[in-house]
Amino acid sequence: MKHNIVSVSGGKDSTATLLLAMAWDVENLQAVFADTGHEHPATYEYVEYLEQILEIQIQRVKADFSFEIESKREYVKTKWPEKGVSNSVIENALAVLKPTGNPFLDLCLWKNRFPSTRARFCTSELKVKPIQQLFYPILEDGHMILSWQGVRADESLDRKYLPECNEVIQGLYNYRPILKWSAKDVFQAHTDMGIDPNPLYKQGMGRVGCMPCINCNKDELKEIAKRFPEEIERVAEWERIVGLVSKRQSATFFTSDYRGHGIHQLVEWSKTVRGGKQYDLVEQMTGIEACSSAYGLCE
Repeated sequence: MKHNIVSVSGGKDSTATLLLAMAWDVENLQAVFADTGHEHPATYEYVEYLEQILEIQIQRVKADFSFEIESKREYVKTKWPEKGVSNSVIENALAVLKPTGNPFLDLCLWKNRFPSTRARFCTSELKVKPIQQLFYPILEDGHMILSWQGVRADESLDRKYLPECNEVIQGLYNYRPILKWSAKDVFQAHTDMGIDPNPLYKQGMGRVGCMPCINCNKDELKEIAKRFPEEIERVAEWERIVGLVSKRQSATFFTSDYRGHGIHQLVEWSKTVRGGKQYDLVEQMTGIEACSSAYGLCE
């Protein structure tokens, strides 16, 4: 028996992929959403919207790092004193080394750091592995899985050379049906099926998913800070908490460099021009547009 499982993130590409699977009326269709705990509330609402309008259940999965955090607590208690770490630093770490129930934050507590472009463990730990847990029982029963992925070649150089379909292990195949699609094609699929895109695409967001993503660019960060300051404050609080489990007592969501140290300084940098030397005065005087889209959705 073949199982068609679509990974849904609430973004445009995964939504178009789900719409395509439904249009083709594929057998044994399942949809799954990996909750990272780092999405904007509008994305959670959008996943519920898709369930209602498409009349399909989207299964939620979440990573659980309780075991890893408990192991980390034991390591801090027994090994850090041997390494000469001060009692105050150890006490600070143990005070926050407890599962919060938020997958992203718990992952960072376990790793004592935030993911980065060079150590991008977030995707595998928060999305890939939790979804794979659904695959194993099906594969063990001898069934085949077609894992539908909303990946497009023009998104990045790495994705440009991906095959449309490849075998991962016996019985499990990654399938990328919209690999050659453009962003315009993706939104057209929404229109054709009578589905609204995630509202964040009309609020200045070029990508939808983690907010912010570790790969967030300067303009995206500026737009997030302008429209959703509460998300910046959440990240700032996470920096404080994760910093307490670090021997250096400091952790930053984005790499500290010439742009600054910590999310608040990075937000200030995002407002600048001329290599960060001065503020964009025109931008500072411009209010928040009711509708702003990198994809022309407001036209």
